[in-house]
Amino acid sequence: MPLPLEDYGMIGDCQAAALVGRDGSIDWLCLPGFDSAACFTAILGEPRHGRWVLAPAEAPRAVRRRYLGDSLILETEYETATGAATVLDFMPPRSNEPDLVRMVVGREGRVAMRMELIIRFDYGSVVPWVRHIDGGIEAVAGPDTLLLHTPVELKGRDLTTVAEFTVEAGQTTPMVLMWHASHLPAPGRIDAQQALEFTQQWWRDWSSRCTYDGPWRDAVMRSLITLKALTFAPTGGIVAAPTTSLPEQLGGVRNWDYRYCWLRDATFTLYSLLVTGYTGEAAAFRDWLLRAVAGDPAGLQIMYSIAGERRLPELELPWLPGYEGSAPVRTGNAASRQFQLDVYGEVIDMLHVCRRQGLDVGPDIWRFEKALLRFLEQAWTEPDEGIWEVRGPRRCFTHSKVMAWVAFDRAVKAVECFGADGPVASWRQMRQRIHDEVCQRGYNAALRSFVQYYEGESLDASLLMIPLVGFLPSSDPRVAGTIAAIAKHLTRDGFVDRYATHPHVDGLPPGEATFLPCSFWMVDNLALQGRFDEAADMFERLLAIRNDLGLLAEEYDVHRGRLLGNFPQAFSHVGLVNSARNLAAREGPAEQRPKG
Repeated sequence: MPLPLEDYGMIGDCQAAALVGRDGSIDWLCLPGFDSAACFTAILGEPRHGRWVLAPAEAPRAVRRRYLGDSLILETEYETATGAATVLDFMPPRSNEPDLVRMVVGREGRVAMRMELIIRFDYGSVVPWVRHIDGGIEAVAGPDTLLLHTPVELKGRDLTTVAEFTVEAGQTTPMVLMWHASHLPAPGRIDAQQALEFTQQWWRDWSSRCTYDGPWRDAVMRSLITLKALTFAPTGGIVAAPTTSLPEQLGGVRNWDYRYCWLRDATFTLYSLLVTGYTGEAAAFRDWLLRAVAGDPAGLQIMYSIAGERRLPELELPWLPGYEGSAPVRTGNAASRQFQLDVYGEVIDMLHVCRRQGLDVGPDIWRFEKALLRFLEQAWTEPDEGIWEVRGPRRCFTHSKVMAWVAFDRAVKAVECFGADGPVASWRQMRQRIHDEVCQRGYNAALRSFVQYYEGESLDASLLMIPLVGFLPSSDPRVAGTIAAIAKHLTRDGFVDRYATHPHVDGLPPGEATFLPCSFWMVDNLALQGRFDEAADMFERLLAIRNDLGLLAEEYDVHRGRLLGNFPQAFSHVGLVNSARNLAAREGPAEQRPKG
């Protein structure tokens, strides 16, 4: 059985990532990039498809783990009947090939350790050739080579590399896993201790740039580090999560590949980094954005690969059973071909925030924005698949229209507040036209609430964005009614659902866990209404479901008390950062975003 998501921690080097279990297993490792097919493990908890275990030979009495300070170095301490040992797991930031370092450090007495490495490439479908080399092994298949360097004697057994050794107090035993393209020479070996010291200093320097000094700082800092780890250093792209196919409902089919750069998620992530002092990441994403979306605005995709590729065909991997039987396992994402109107507003809003924060946007980006606006003048009336990427029929989703309003509102502010050139009178008229239509067709007077799509009767938590983007103030009775309706009908045990899933809406079987970003949006709305005690209580409830390392998935199953969905999820950690700032300053992102 796979471990619950709560039992995993993430390590990474801003180019690759791995999930490390409480039991010493690495059950997900994607090399050399987030969306590469060179995964050496296939899906969580399926040993025959790849796994790396480094743990005490006998079941430990106690397991404690933490990140070392404000870093992504994971320390797991095992206490056994004969002593105590710590395993340090990390990936040193790099410029070339990825390295994964595991160091066993003896703390007390003597601890017998075991190591088991099952290498499978291409999502568990390829068994490599493995041979012994000086100080380790080499595994080769197709384009990929993995090298394992260690002073420990390694043996082959049933297509698995194993080792047994003992560590005493004061001893350190390193294991370094290195990837390289099989047609190239092997990279030089690295010293594990030097790599540890370098990685500690790298994260210490990065974390010291954080400008947030309010309450819940530890939680905010951990979220920011997680968001940084989801950036792709070579290109500036930002992935939604480092995993694929972790289910939104155990045993269900809502299992998607999140190892791509959603424009929406990335702009939210960028905003959280930008307002906490990380302008370098914002500039890198700005440049990535221009490269990725170059061309006809009508061809704007909602997501791209971390390098900017556009073709992301969705495939099913039938040889994989899926996490706790949740099939199918997918790579690629067919939603990349959807039309989602809100993305245009998110992109233009993000660039508006960059201007407000003093980040140079430049004439090329403004020309790009004006091209988007020209397309949007005609396209905003069209139905779309919406923020939740429904696989049912296109509709006139209210949230999508609100974000079209945001696009023109921010364009007007670019002229009024920053001296940009453009047909501001026409943009003002378009802004008012969209506003009037949304209030007329997206609001249900009988329900006293805005609804999911025009002339509909269904609620949708994306409507919580209406006051957060400045479409209407939180004091407006229609907004108050919407918040109250979502709190009553889309909230379970204090956590918010996206919407009532139904095949006629999203084309999929019903059922999923509560969606954590929506819960953070509710916190923001309560804060905007001046209900700070309620907002703080809900925020603390959300903090309490993080795992012991401070990580959040996409969703939370209130009945099982478990995190679900891809993990860790950028969108959830963005919500944490923004809500903390809202509560700390009693303004923050929710009130700042609509201002010029």
